[in-house]
Amino acid sequence: MEYYAFVHFSINTYTDMAWGLGNEDPKLFNPTNLDCRQWARICKEAGMKGIIFTAKHHSGFCLWPSKYTEYSVKNIPWRNGKADIVREMADACKEYGLKFGVYLSPWDRNHADYGKPEYITYFRNQLTELLTNYGDIFEVWFDGANGGSGYYGGANETRKIDAKTYYDWPNTYKLVRKLQPKIVIWNDGGDRADLRWVGTEAGYVGETNWSLLNATGDVPERMLRYGVENGDTWVPGEVNTSIRPEWFYHEREDRKVKTLPQLMDIYYHSIGRNATLLLNFPIMPNGLIHEKDEKAVQAFAKATKEAFAVNLASNARATASQVRGKSPAYAASKAIDADKESYWATDDAVRTASLTIDFKKPTAFNRFLVQEPIRLGQRVKAFTVEAFVDGNWKEIAKETTIGYKRILRFPTVEATQLRLNILDAKGAPLISNLDVYKAPLILTPPIITRDQAGEIHIKPGDTESDVYYTLDGRAPTASATKYTAPVKTGTGKVDIKAVAYNPFTKQTSIASEEKFDIARTAWKILSTDAKSAYQVLDGNPGTSWHQPKSQTMPAELIIDLGKEENLTGFRYLPAQNWWEEASIITHYQFEVSADNVSWKRVSKGEFSNIKNSPVWQIKTFEPIKARYVKLRALKNTQDGSASGYAEVDIITQ
Repeated sequence: MEYYAFVHFSINTYTDMAWGLGNEDPKLFNPTNLDCRQWARICKEAGMKGIIFTAKHHSGFCLWPSKYTEYSVKNIPWRNGKADIVREMADACKEYGLKFGVYLSPWDRNHADYGKPEYITYFRNQLTELLTNYGDIFEVWFDGANGGSGYYGGANETRKIDAKTYYDWPNTYKLVRKLQPKIVIWNDGGDRADLRWVGTEAGYVGETNWSLLNATGDVPERMLRYGVENGDTWVPGEVNTSIRPEWFYHEREDRKVKTLPQLMDIYYHSIGRNATLLLNFPIMPNGLIHEKDEKAVQAFAKATKEAFAVNLASNARATASQVRGKSPAYAASKAIDADKESYWATDDAVRTASLTIDFKKPTAFNRFLVQEPIRLGQRVKAFTVEAFVDGNWKEIAKETTIGYKRILRFPTVEATQLRLNILDAKGAPLISNLDVYKAPLILTPPIITRDQAGEIHIKPGDTESDVYYTLDGRAPTASATKYTAPVKTGTGKVDIKAVAYNPFTKQTSIASEEKFDIARTAWKILSTDAKSAYQVLDGNPGTSWHQPKSQTMPAELIIDLGKEENLTGFRYLPAQNWWEEASIITHYQFEVSADNVSWKRVSKGEFSNIKNSPVWQIKTFEPIKARYVKLRALKNTQDGSASGYAEVDIITQ
């Protein structure tokens, strides 16, 4: 399928939270313009093959009239309690020729029995409703977030479960396969499912990507990016990411929709690395996909179509170093005949081989696509790509796995021939498809940061482009101010927009925009004398500071703002090295003070899903004047390890 959609919508859409707590008033749910057909149309036009819908997220609020709970759309004023959004979504998918899937959270922060054996019956009853009443379901998604604080029918407590045993996954899977024999199961919290999480929600899988795991035994999270070379079970990677920083809709992210270059990077790092891409749309409170999200995927669809419009290998001549039994049925030409069921093959004993494409004339290209016939397994372990330039072979890429599809990007090269060299394989190499393309240039928007001194730095996406910016809200063009040195803006708030402009092609990138609060010039960190701690104020997301491992929880970060400010919130960005040892704060307390003696708590809670999606966490509170702030880490992702920070900032009125 390659490419399909996630749709996130629930009661927490109306509370501006990442996860619902389970105690939200159902009457808040009021999507006045709900239109599942709009969602389906956008997905179809984007080239997607299906939609997976969040029927129930962690809050426990059900978007269908489940007969097993009162916490659902059947008990709200909207549509007089007669709504069934799962039904509307299933019908819309059918109308637009899309496959339909459902997301059912195993964790339920509303249900009184969660954590007890009785809840498993409830969970399976709801699963049965979803898998019997809405037609064919192509995928069921079981989230890996399990157990924690919640409402739990009024208990308001923390409940922990063993995700591997509590749900009795083997019998739950039997129920799923009995009700939907053709379904695939996604689950990163229990027994081995049919699809694997790739260990991140950032939109990429490892450069080496085996579609294999072992049927039993734990897989280190780091290995989820790569699969297991000699695994005994076929478990392809599914790259799940959102078109915005978070999964549910937040108005503040209307200017954070992923740009075309970002979406293209995700494409090459997911579909282009032997994985499927599950791209999420957060639904607005009115029940629609935002027009910025729609325009983004439309541009994405157009760009991918243009990139792969003309296969330069289709009229070329293919030869190979070796052909299985010298049979025409396995000839080199089978790799470029546009028939994915045919393939070039070598003899069984062969593990290294080459396939050469002769363009017959100098040809410019910058994309290489290759596929294995995966019904016969994933075999290639290492390969190179060479171009014949000026009478010599020049290596332009060296990679590892191929699988269903591998796409390589590289600077444009002009050559008369191209050669695929298979350096190592688990069995006789087989290639079902080989394409060559020249994709149009897409400029990357500039990256804008502001350092502690208050100066703004703008980094272009490539070395050939100039950068132009505005500070007055206008859209920047090549006639705006050219960036030549850090921009001095004083200590106040700044709204800056910038574009990359290529003077040779006359192309302009999509505009980048950043809204900075007051500068952190006069800020001082009081809770530690470590100079490295100031990396949390340097404006560079790539640097981070970790509190000493000897510091027990809760850990405190105290900052003197230099003078009294009218505060309305704070922001926290965890360390951006996803695999480092330092922990990410998951539960926090934020306090303020006028004198660094008497403190007042203004916010306390959790950074939901922050481990898998370590983006800016924004928390707001009632306006209050203060000079000192204290961020207390109450809990982090790794017990006993140091809490890590990339950036800490405040929000002023």
